Amino acid sequence: MIGFPSIVPASVLGKNAPSNKINIGQIGCGRIARSHDLVDTMAFDTANVMAVCDLDSNRMKDGKLLVDQFYQEKKGKTNYKGTKMYEDYREMLLDKDIDAVLISTPDHWHAQPAMEAAMAGKDIYLQKPTSLTVEEGRQLVNAVQKNNVILQVGTQQRAMPQFRIAAELVRNGRIGKLHTVKIGLPGDPEGPEAPAMPIPENLNFDAWLGSTPEVPYTEIGVHPQKGYGRPGWLRHENYGAGMITGWGQHHYDSAAWGMNTELMGPSSVQAMADFPKSGLWNVHGDFMVKHEYDNGITVLTSGGYPNGVRYEGSEGWIFVSRGAYVASSSDPVAQEKSKKALDASDPKILASEIGPNETHLYKIDDQHGNWLDCIQSRKAPISPVDIGHKACVVCLISHIAMKIPRKLEWDANKEKFIDDDEANALLSRNQRKPYGTNYLKA
Repeated sequence: MIGFPSIVPASVLGKNAPSNKINIGQIGCGRIARSHDLVDTMAFDTANVMAVCDLDSNRMKDGKLLVDQFYQEKKGKTNYKGTKMYEDYREMLLDKDIDAVLISTPDHWHAQPAMEAAMAGKDIYLQKPTSLTVEEGRQLVNAVQKNNVILQVGTQQRAMPQFRIAAELVRNGRIGKLHTVKIGLPGDPEGPEAPAMPIPENLNFDAWLGSTPEVPYTEIGVHPQKGYGRPGWLRHENYGAGMITGWGQHHYDSAAWGMNTELMGPSSVQAMADFPKSGLWNVHGDFMVKHEYDNGITVLTSGGYPNGVRYEGSEGWIFVSRGAYVASSSDPVAQEKSKKALDASDPKILASEIGPNETHLYKIDDQHGNWLDCIQSRKAPISPVDIGHKACVVCLISHIAMKIPRKLEWDANKEKFIDDDEANALLSRNQRKPYGTNYLKA
């Protein structure tokens, strides 16, 4: 990475008026950017993607080509090559013409660039999980709120009508008193041994590692050098926690919507999980997690349940899932195995209308579109940083509980385990200088 001084706020450099098009920079040009974030954002006329950044120069060039070709077709300019390229996102953040950034990087590179973007006055769309640790997640919330920027977390299930409908029905008592939520979430398989390989010339591997420990390069530990299949970093604990954060933040966020606990958290967590005994990949496989809430609700999560969220109450149940939707072609749950998008113990539950004086939840058509709207209106998006952080915390303390075989008591307000130094030590990680949120002057 190129060395830069502290980020200069957009208030100093100047920022486009809300009525103009929103100039956007893309940070990370891999699988989720190409199949989801970039293409979904460029579909809106208010968006003008003008720059791309990636530590892999091949992916950066591919990202530029994708954007250039989109605007060639949209604007009818066959020679359009206007997309800027940046090897270092911090240089992009110094560009006074850029209003906002899409962050579609590996999980360990979520919180830091989002914090620096907030410090630069840029609005942010951040892929989940919100952070790698509870500590850096709290740092991110503080930075976003201090700098009054719009941050939308990529928990796009909120834009899918079935998840909102399910949450509204539960919140308005259509299944009686809610007592149990069952969440289906798969684990990941073991991986092969992976000997060290030469670092490709097109990859700045030290910067890719960022704040995580320095390790030998191997392709299945990073991303494919050819194509945009599911990257191997998703299955290594240096860079994330596996499916408990990968899909977990989606489902815990949706569950909290229906439970009315979006800014709260469980009072305890208990878990067990299988972990690989060999191979490069080391995230959890099959698992079970139990959360208890002070309002009497118990949440159970396991790969043994159908992928989705099942609310169980005193007078019936509602199950909600993505149905046939996938965000990318390599999502871990195949379409043909998806369950019905919305189901209930009695069809009358789903036919029930929410009255004008009952609880109505935030309604949108598209997660990226809502972000763009909120950049212009300055209203809170549907998945703001504080709600995203709380959902991510549930994932992260679940992962900690997988490592500690006992019931852990959790103080959701202080974001600390109660009287448990061993568990609290896992709320943060050592950060390899000069990278990491601890070295930012937010």
